[in-house]
Amino acid sequence: MRSICILLLITSTKLFGQSVTETKRAQIVASNYVKPIESLTLEGAFELTKRITKSASSLNKKVSIAILDSSGNILLIARGDGVGPHNTEAARRKAYTALSTKTSTLLLLRNADASIDSKNLNTLPELLLLSGGVPIWYHGNIIGSVGVAGGGSPENDDLIARAAFIEEIGIITK
Repeated sequence: MRSICILLLITSTKLFGQSVTETKRAQIVASNYVKPIESLTLEGAFELTKRITKSASSLNKKVSIAILDSSGNILLIARGDGVGPHNTEAARRKAYTALSTKTSTLLLLRNADASIDSKNLNTLPELLLLSGGVPIWYHGNIIGSVGVAGGGSPENDDLIARAAFIEEIGIITK
């Protein structure tokens, strides 16, 4: 117990005894290894889900929705009433594909026919080259992605997913 107290006293003295220059140097070095990352919030995911559901309803469709944050973690997954269970996983994989490639899955799907390199993306286990996945951009950075499945056609899934964005505050898709 006594040696722990002495160690704490020595450590405290060193920490508090640092000069301003040493502290600034430590901050500069830390900035080489740590950076802030903007990411979609759960509140944002709820708002996007509400907009997607409204867009799907305007087409008389019910869909599965997956929303991921900037790291590819699931923020929200929802399955519309009566939508097949496979659509939930399809929506998640579409969102993951859009996030990891920084490209809408409809564009990837169309490019796959023109390029063997794009076609090979479909061989990666988590990627899914079906339309309905779109990355979410904010101030030039991807902050998450949306995946929609069950809209009845590639164009519907893409249209429904894109209708979710909140352009008035800068949350957009390209």
